[in-house]
Amino acid sequence: MPAGVRFPHARQVLVLDRHTTDLAGGHPRTEIVYGITSLNAARADPARLAWLVRGHWEIENRLHWVRDVTFDEDRSQVRAGQGPQVMASLRNLAVSLLRLAGHRSIAQGVRWAGRDPTRAMGLLGV
Repeated sequence: MPAGVRFPHARQVLVLDRHTTDLAGGHPRTEIVYGITSLNAARADPARLAWLVRGHWEIENRLHWVRDVTFDEDRSQVRAGQGPQVMASLRNLAVSLLRLAGHRSIAQGVRWAGRDPTRAMGLLGV
């Protein structure tokens, strides 16, 4: 375990320098991000760690961002009992069905399905 790290399964600590540009305004930004992994150096060299981090952001961009922006999930009023988990599952189902049907843009797919209720039922095989 790296010295000073209080995570029992930590094997490596990583520091990422991210350089990003706002596509709308072109404002460059640099941020430093820290990570901890249970993978030792033999199982995850720097190239593999970078690949794993990129894979995480692919998931973030393909699912979580879609749920946050397209479905406006953060402003949901469903907060009691199993409701939030059920709604998250339904949103995931909608994203998956639209992707399986070939929709690259979930927002466009939602509009497409919303114009004709039989389209949504067709995605479900009904």
